[in-house]
Amino acid sequence: MAAHLSYGRVNLNILREAARKELREFLDKCAGSKAIVWDEYLTGPFGLIAQYSLLKEHEVEKMFTLKSGRLPSADVKNIIFFVRPRLELMDIIAENVFSEDKMHSPRDFHILFVPRRSMLCEQRLKEQGVLASFINIDEYILDLIPYDGDLLSMEYESAFRECYLENDQTSLYHTAKGLMTLQALYGTIPQIYGKGECARHVANMMLRMKREFAGSQNQILPVFDTLLLLDRNVDLLTPLATQLTYEGLIDEIYGITNGYVKLPPEKFAQKKQGEASKDLPTEPKKLQLNSAEELYAEIRDKNFNAVGAALSKKAKIISAAFEERHNAKTVGEIKQFVSQLPHMQAARSSLANHTSIAELIKDITSTVCFWGHLGVCASLVSASEAFFDNLTVEQEFMTGVDTDKVNTYIEDCVAQKDPLIKILRLVSMQSVCNNGLKQKVLDYYKREILQTYGYEHILTLNNLEKAGLLKLQSSSRNNYPTIRKTLKLWMEDANEQNPNDISYVYSGYAPLSVRLTQVLARPGWRSIEEVLKMLPGPHFEERQQLPAGLHKKRQQGENRTTLVFFLGGVSYAEIAALRFLSQMEDSGMEYIIATTKLLNGTTWIKSLMDRPESQSS
Repeated sequence: MAAHLSYGRVNLNILREAARKELREFLDKCAGSKAIVWDEYLTGPFGLIAQYSLLKEHEVEKMFTLKSGRLPSADVKNIIFFVRPRLELMDIIAENVFSEDKMHSPRDFHILFVPRRSMLCEQRLKEQGVLASFINIDEYILDLIPYDGDLLSMEYESAFRECYLENDQTSLYHTAKGLMTLQALYGTIPQIYGKGECARHVANMMLRMKREFAGSQNQILPVFDTLLLLDRNVDLLTPLATQLTYEGLIDEIYGITNGYVKLPPEKFAQKKQGEASKDLPTEPKKLQLNSAEELYAEIRDKNFNAVGAALSKKAKIISAAFEERHNAKTVGEIKQFVSQLPHMQAARSSLANHTSIAELIKDITSTVCFWGHLGVCASLVSASEAFFDNLTVEQEFMTGVDTDKVNTYIEDCVAQKDPLIKILRLVSMQSVCNNGLKQKVLDYYKREILQTYGYEHILTLNNLEKAGLLKLQSSSRNNYPTIRKTLKLWMEDANEQNPNDISYVYSGYAPLSVRLTQVLARPGWRSIEEVLKMLPGPHFEERQQLPAGLHKKRQQGENRTTLVFFLGGVSYAEIAALRFLSQMEDSGMEYIIATTKLLNGTTWIKSLMDRPESQSS
């Protein structure tokens, strides 16, 4: 059992166990020894539901990655393909099946589509002449995966792209289905609020599904009081900004994938005294990051400037605990110390790891001034200089400084051929903060980008325009300053060490999405009706009838629970800001976060990029 999933207000282990039960049932359908052939993208999400030990208990003897050509040899009765419903994967499966048929080995083939069966994929298998080879064709509905005690993700990497570029609402259907599964396990959610076109679609689908299943609902006391559906395009600015929490920076710099991060190994090498350092490890250090690790749970949501002090404090506590051994005189005292030893050693190892990670981040982000405060600083060094300059420009855009003309820092970055994604993030940010760019400015940026990075990127620029990240200023009125002032999106002198507002996660900028969530709880969206009209898409409220006798009797001082669902992705800094709101004594609200995808500015822009070479292959 994943204990860290059941610590919170909502026991997300129930969801994980339901997914495991379904997986076991499918595996038992295929009697005899088995080999699983994985669509590589699914291995990470599945790892959060079931470890290899569970598969082994159900006679899974071998596991392979789906590749074209012949399957590796395996002396098993069943071969099961676990795949997403993608046409290109069907061609590879057909190749695999043909190669097995040529070997005349009596195998049973099965295919499990995740998260839904697809008629188009089955048709493709039929065209390839292999559909009849499959004994079982089934679907495994893995919509919402528990990542932590308060975090669920569908890890649907193309959801934003599909909704805003391709006008494909498949991900919204999966979202609605996932929310129905959640309500089957945790009870009907009485209130639904939403902002944005996609939010409206999801709410409509949910209400329709609920009518279709009327009468077959489980009689469960509701765990959630409210559901808030938020479109990513209501707040395009937040993911573009550099996250400044510990977890956010790990994701920005190294990338967190399915709860794991791969780090440069040098800082983690255990050098013994007198030993040469030539045998340093070359394999990246892979670490799991979740609240099961006490220290990580404590520091992940802090602004990076507060992490050093927290690690130092922890080091003193651990050191003092180890010193206790000198005071253990009696057998009972020694026995007690020994019983605490494994926990203390785990704490020491955890501290060593996070000190190394903090040093790696500090090398990139730190100048004297950044580590202390984001002020003006004269003595900067290369890597951290680039980070600091980038941050300064971001903060100028967010505060409305010179957003209507060509930015000299962006010009310099293009001239130095800095990574294209960095340029696209900054130009998009300037466009969003200025409600679009003047024709002259937009044309200049486009020309510079295409001449420097190649004309094939015209497709990417077109995608960013379609998604609303790059746009031409259509009216002379820029609403962003009004939105910024009304919602207090910029807080001067944000307290990074002992925060009193969500703006600490970006050292001054309060994420718009989280501010909307905060206002909804108190005093309510009626107070910001004008601002809501300035943001894209409709805002709405729906109520779901609860079966008689299932209305919650709230205890005095009991917090309400809101599920905030980000359609199109959410960043770790936004998650940190929502956790901060949950922990505020007077908020009266606890937040569980769900999303189609965990993202940062880089992975988000990447998902919108088009590479002609990969298109033609």
